[in-house]
Amino acid sequence: MSSSLYSNSQTRGRWFEYVCLLATWSALFFLAVLLTVILWQGRGNLSMSFLSNFDDRLSPEKAGMLAGLWGSFWLMILTFLISVPVGIGAAIYLEEYSTDSWIARIIQVNLSNLAGVPSIVYGILGLTVFVRMFGIFAKGAIIERMTGNQVEGLFFAFGLNVPLPLGTTVISGALTLSLLVLPVIIVATQEAVRAVPGSIRHAALALGATKWQTIVTLVLPAAMPGIMTGVILSLSRAIGETAPLIMVGASTFLRATPADIEYPHELVTKPRATINAPFDEYTAMPIMVYSWAKQAQREYQGIASAGIIVLVTVLLTMNGLAIYIRNRSQQHLRW
Repeated sequence: MSSSLYSNSQTRGRWFEYVCLLATWSALFFLAVLLTVILWQGRGNLSMSFLSNFDDRLSPEKAGMLAGLWGSFWLMILTFLISVPVGIGAAIYLEEYSTDSWIARIIQVNLSNLAGVPSIVYGILGLTVFVRMFGIFAKGAIIERMTGNQVEGLFFAFGLNVPLPLGTTVISGALTLSLLVLPVIIVATQEAVRAVPGSIRHAALALGATKWQTIVTLVLPAAMPGIMTGVILSLSRAIGETAPLIMVGASTFLRATPADIEYPHELVTKPRATINAPFDEYTAMPIMVYSWAKQAQREYQGIASAGIIVLVTVLLTMNGLAIYIRNRSQQHLRW
């Protein structure tokens, strides 16, 4: 009787293995088909001119995605600078300093829920807060209500005139994407910090180190592979998002880069333009692909496929960088 039950269990186990294997290979097959079709359609449009030209609505063969490349570059830089310090700091506080209070439990539940919220919701939030709401705090809005004259509200920060509301600028898109990736960064950082053995903390405290010294010199370096992997993967998600950027007003057709910076060396040779770039209009790679895919001309379908190839290449590069950083950091861990 027992041998019969064991045989039936083995049979069910084999069938379950076959189903899982079929599901895996089916997903890989459809992915391979999609990539093959995209590569076939975009093969004739990939060139250096495609990466160095602006979009062109009259001549599809002259269309390029230079504006989208620089727009995505500025979005990712600002999103990184905003979300990473806030996300890592929040995760360290929640994991190392906070007690098991009802407030901490509410925050943890909300973090888990926010990580699964559709990106369009963050786009609506960014439109309301960063593009429109801040206008009520601008001096120009008060003057307009009092005098009836339209005056642009300004405030001064580090000698810069920054318009309020932020409007359809790079900084508005970066703030919106930061809200999108913050829950993922916080959860990933918490998991990485939690994976560090408690014996390391106890040994450091026993030797007289303070709590912050233990965290900075031991816990964070040990958790850095997991933290960087979570950060890069979350930024990879952000760089491919379209819906939030459409909601906050990213341009679908733009023949200019933020602050007219078109070459990497201009980031150094044009410091004023580099400072003003976050407050300029922009477009992004997924926005351009979305715009080309909607065009009626058949030629734009090949242009859209070429844009998808560039975007997928960037995503694969970022994912590969995450894997490299994780593996290299793990090799240097000593405990």
